[in-house]
Amino acid sequence: MSDVKQQRVTVVGAGLAGTECAYQLARRGVPVVLREMKPHKRSPAHKSDSLAELVCSNSLRSDNPESAIGLLHAELRALGSLVLGSADANRVPAGDALAVERERFSATITERLRQLPNVEMVAGEVERLPDEGLMVVATGPLTSDALTAELERHVGQKLYFYDSIAPIVSGDSIDMNVAFRQSRYGKGGGDDYLNLPMTKDEYYRFIAEVKAGQKLVPHAFEEPKYFEGCLPIEVMAERGDDTLAYGPMKPVGLRDPRTGLDPYAVVQLRMEDTAGTAWNMVGFQTRLTWGEQKRIFSTCIPGLQQAEFLRMGQIHRNTFIDSPRLLARDLSLKSESRLFFAGQITGVEGYVESAACGYLVALAVHARLRGVEWTPPPATTALGSLYRHVTGEAHPPDHPHQPTNVIFGIFPPLAGRVKKADKRAAYSARAKDDLTAWLPSAGIPGAESTGHDEQRSA
Repeated sequence: MSDVKQQRVTVVGAGLAGTECAYQLARRGVPVVLREMKPHKRSPAHKSDSLAELVCSNSLRSDNPESAIGLLHAELRALGSLVLGSADANRVPAGDALAVERERFSATITERLRQLPNVEMVAGEVERLPDEGLMVVATGPLTSDALTAELERHVGQKLYFYDSIAPIVSGDSIDMNVAFRQSRYGKGGGDDYLNLPMTKDEYYRFIAEVKAGQKLVPHAFEEPKYFEGCLPIEVMAERGDDTLAYGPMKPVGLRDPRTGLDPYAVVQLRMEDTAGTAWNMVGFQTRLTWGEQKRIFSTCIPGLQQAEFLRMGQIHRNTFIDSPRLLARDLSLKSESRLFFAGQITGVEGYVESAACGYLVALAVHARLRGVEWTPPPATTALGSLYRHVTGEAHPPDHPHQPTNVIFGIFPPLAGRVKKADKRAAYSARAKDDLTAWLPSAGIPGAESTGHDEQRSA
């Protein structure tokens, strides 16, 4: 087994993924060079010179372990996460959510990294990747133009620049008395899609609500560059009331088998996971606020009156790679195995998800340095579900790779029949048991035993 203390790893990017990755490698004895372009250069979103700067909300979302994100919090606490530990130490009152005093949070992470003797911090923009040595790319959604061009040279394809994310609906919350299975003209499997039919009156009411609904205003650094193939639904609606009916909501090739009639328009739902527990609203990327999405979609779209939305639609600037097709099992580049990718650049969305991905990459790199095979977390855990999303294992073949938060829709389905009201608790209990069995393989420095029941900091 190799001596990890003799092998240096470079981590590019000191956001949440990069700092977590660097910290976990250093704790395990690996010398780390942490590269960050601040303070010499900042992206338009950054204001502080501290590491792990929170550029948007100060909330790490729900801390309830029976939510998918709260479960991820618990798992990272069990692993001794830098990000979760720093969040708990700088917590501010926010009800069910884990919110932090953002400047102290970033300062805590910065200081804890500086205290590690085997972490060397190097400031300045990285425009070209070194030609040798193990490297983790954790540059996030606002990767600089120069480094983006450099990464495209290594991955062999253009990086995506704008997320166009459609909502995801829980399968058991869709009214199957309204929805019918059918592909347009019977293409593909013939019944690959669920269709929610709309009459003419229902369609025009929906269009009016979309046009009047409250929208998020883009950040100053986000010029709204939309691809014609994935325009926000409100942009299409503003081009004309019938635009959506000739676009993603076109009813051609579809007939409602229950009525024998052709709908005026349809909302198509595409299977998000192989078990059919989650369904993507095809073409429904939007800048409507999350509250407006829930209100309009639930009141105006037949079959979604009781819908549980696992993820809401959004569009914002991002830079990410087609991870399922480019990355190997250990999250290294298939074509250049010395390069690993961590955080939002892999297609995870959110502060905590980025940190979690950085942690997983640290474990994979550490295993590589030791010359042993890495064992990813169980698929049934929140960590494992994110890993399955990045590697493509959570989705059907040829599923388009889009960033996502951790949601139960990317977890493997529960065994047997579980009441809807009990599902969240069942996901959490199953994950807790499976994580406990996996934890020893994570090699947590100084840990004797740990689990999900660690006392949360006040």
